[in-house]
Amino acid sequence: MHHNAPASAASAVSSSLDSDAFIPYMRSVTRCETSLRELNLMWRLIESSAKMNCPQEAHAILPMMAATRAGFEQLEQELVQSMVQQSVSGVMAGLATQAQHVIDTLVRNLYERTADVGFLATDSVLCRYVAGLSDGTGVQERLRAYRSKYSVYNAIMLLDIKGQVMAQTDGDSPVEGSQDPLLAHSLASTRYVETFRATDLRPHLPQALVYSHRLLHPVSGVPVGVLCLCFDFEGEMQSIFSARAAGLAGKHQGSRSIALLVDGSGHVLASSDAHWLGATTPVPTHHDAEPQLHVHAGRTYLVQSARSAGYQGYPGPAGWQGQVMVPVEQAFTGQGQQLLEQLAPHVAQGLLAHAHRFCPPLHAIITAADTIRRVVWNGQVMTAGEDSDSTRLQAVLEQIGETGARTNEVFAQSIRTLYDTVLSAALRDNALLSRLLVDLLDRNLYERANDCRWWALTPQLQTLLAAANAGQATQNQVQQGCALLTGIHDLYTVYHQIVVYDRSGRIVASSLRAEVETPSCAPASTAGLPALAGDPPHPLLGLQIEADTLAQVRALAHSQAYHVTPWRPNALDAIHPPGAPGRTPPPTYAYHAAIRGEDGQMLGGIGLVFHAARELRAMLDSAVPAQGSGGLQTRVFYLDRQGLVMASTDPLQLPGSHMALPAELLQTPNGESRARAMVHAGQYCIVAATASSGYREFKRSDGYRDEVLAVSLQVFGHEQEDAVAAVRRRSIRIQSAAPSQQAHEMATFFVGSQLMALDAACVLEALSASAIAPVSAGRMPYCVGTLARHSQGQVTGYVWVFDLGALLHGQASTLTAQSQVIVLQHAGRQLGVLVSDLQGVARFTPAQIIPAPAMAPTQRPLLDALIKANDGSLLIQCLSPSGLLQMLQGQAQAIHAA
Repeated sequence: MHHNAPASAASAVSSSLDSDAFIPYMRSVTRCETSLRELNLMWRLIESSAKMNCPQEAHAILPMMAATRAGFEQLEQELVQSMVQQSVSGVMAGLATQAQHVIDTLVRNLYERTADVGFLATDSVLCRYVAGLSDGTGVQERLRAYRSKYSVYNAIMLLDIKGQVMAQTDGDSPVEGSQDPLLAHSLASTRYVETFRATDLRPHLPQALVYSHRLLHPVSGVPVGVLCLCFDFEGEMQSIFSARAAGLAGKHQGSRSIALLVDGSGHVLASSDAHWLGATTPVPTHHDAEPQLHVHAGRTYLVQSARSAGYQGYPGPAGWQGQVMVPVEQAFTGQGQQLLEQLAPHVAQGLLAHAHRFCPPLHAIITAADTIRRVVWNGQVMTAGEDSDSTRLQAVLEQIGETGARTNEVFAQSIRTLYDTVLSAALRDNALLSRLLVDLLDRNLYERANDCRWWALTPQLQTLLAAANAGQATQNQVQQGCALLTGIHDLYTVYHQIVVYDRSGRIVASSLRAEVETPSCAPASTAGLPALAGDPPHPLLGLQIEADTLAQVRALAHSQAYHVTPWRPNALDAIHPPGAPGRTPPPTYAYHAAIRGEDGQMLGGIGLVFHAARELRAMLDSAVPAQGSGGLQTRVFYLDRQGLVMASTDPLQLPGSHMALPAELLQTPNGESRARAMVHAGQYCIVAATASSGYREFKRSDGYRDEVLAVSLQVFGHEQEDAVAAVRRRSIRIQSAAPSQQAHEMATFFVGSQLMALDAACVLEALSASAIAPVSAGRMPYCVGTLARHSQGQVTGYVWVFDLGALLHGQASTLTAQSQVIVLQHAGRQLGVLVSDLQGVARFTPAQIIPAPAMAPTQRPLLDALIKANDGSLLIQCLSPSGLLQMLQGQAQAIHAA
């Protein structure tokens, strides 16, 4: 199956997308675009006002304002475009996932039907009856017994070569005969025939899906009739559609789109809402990831179609494809779910640090917004200390401060909206993936429960067990029994082993397909069993099945009942790999049913050991998406309720290990999905879990319970040490005092989570720390490199950059996207200090500034004052430029002297 379609859909939405066609349907983008245009106008008005009213006084800040406006205009365009792209790609990816789910789930189911009809067509009881070698006693009951176990069929028929119905299961709509061409086609074919259309075999249905196979004479081998299995097509499609709707976030969301099965010509075969789009309706199809608006019946839709890559060599019915359509006016409703509000703030901030991997446009927007914040901060620094008596200039400066703050708010909200859209899509896609995995598992194991009950009705096995219980089984009977089980095993390769055992639990026949070692826990007793002449002795013959399993099989009340062993190593599953004798077999399920005589008394049972290690991993591999853009990996698992790993695609979380997940995920109610953004094993991840709820009667009404979770885990990147501090930094707001001659203007910034300040008069500018060149500074302590300063596009000089965090706390700072270098000047010297982030420029009254406690009276302190901001609730440490220079010079002299 191709489940990388969603990733392709997301990545293929190019910059050529016509945003104007979608913006009217996106309320959040419309609001953002309006706010950005208003801000753009404000920046232009401020710049124009400064040029006209105070050109001389404002000469120092005009370049900054021009740079801010230019950067703002570019960011405005990129932000709106990115918000539209991410919204559209998120919707298209979701539609692609759902469409792929529809067709792949159906094709997997229909593959089982092709195996069913081929195997049942070899049933000796049916073939003898159609060939005229028996009077048909018990045939009708046999067909009904088959249908009661394989409930995916609504009718089963036996027809002779003339089309006359010889036996059928549907007494409510009996058919006497058929002239459908599929009969001649089936008689001439050596394999199954798949037919979907109106047929006289099911005259009350507008269309039917029939699997037919010829029946051969048991002696001559010539065709004598046709077996027809009529699939419950409508019921199965509604089951698939219902599972899709359950996987969406609420019934109202599922009702905004419609899921379809369409044929190669684009006509609807099945619909999740027949009142909206019914069968035979022609609809537009769309297989490209590039979004395109389609008009159907006067309404505009986004459409995504998906074909199946087939399963186990079965391609599925020709031309069939899954499709999901959503009206464009409904497509973007509910995207702004404010999911970030539900996240731990440090997780949300930490995930953003990896935006370059999971959403490059979001990363570019964040980077550009940080650049504008720095430009505004620099503008505030440049204007600090300007003549406050100039009323006109002061008005401009006030407007710069207010508009700069408003710009930061709008960008922050816009980034959150974009982030929320991306995160919502990731949560939804992983939840849908986990639901698909659970669906695959339940549907697969449903077939296993059917197999054991049907094969328990095989007459040859009943005869063998009757003889074995009497101690009269012949060598020929045992050989035929083993050959029968081997033939079944050759067709149904999902099993590791198939055995038949008598009333005492002794194995009397087994498949010869697998090489096995004799389990030490099951003592052999071959008394009454003849040796197989010409063959090496089979190591399982004469062994006992587990006592608890035998007790459960003996307690089965009727032919519809079955028993599944708990998830554990099975003694019959002891495959003997070269060079590894005596190994413990991996855990698995074994499916058991009682074999009964004509009087209904138990003769023994049949056990099917599921090849869980291979088959569960195959299910995971078939559904896991390809590695996404930026190298993102999705790992999928099957777990039990305690977190025990049953199957995994993660090499670091092997089967048998325990996966540490929150209780709320492990306790997900049956049939429901939960998805969370969280830290798992030191990585930021999206984790989604869906709990199994069964399929048809399996695990629902047949008495069997076994709760399994499918988990999807998408890894975004390593946990960020600075995430908690970054959250605190962005949450701090400083109250600035009113302009006055006595007020001190301070440039504020962060070192880790600590808020600090410098006299704005000694600050020249702030530059991005990403531009630091790690040039060797000899033996200068705390130096991390050098940084170039520019003016009008030309390099005007270089400054050494020192790690302020290392200087204050003794631990090197971690460079992040928010890291900045503040260039300051004091006593004719220029240097740069590496800080964690910028805050702003604020005014403080003399009463708010108090001297810092002296630590070493013989030297100037590194921190010379404390600011009691926000009415004393916020304490800001003031960095002393002279103390900083003295400390750096002293450290350098001490090292050189040494």
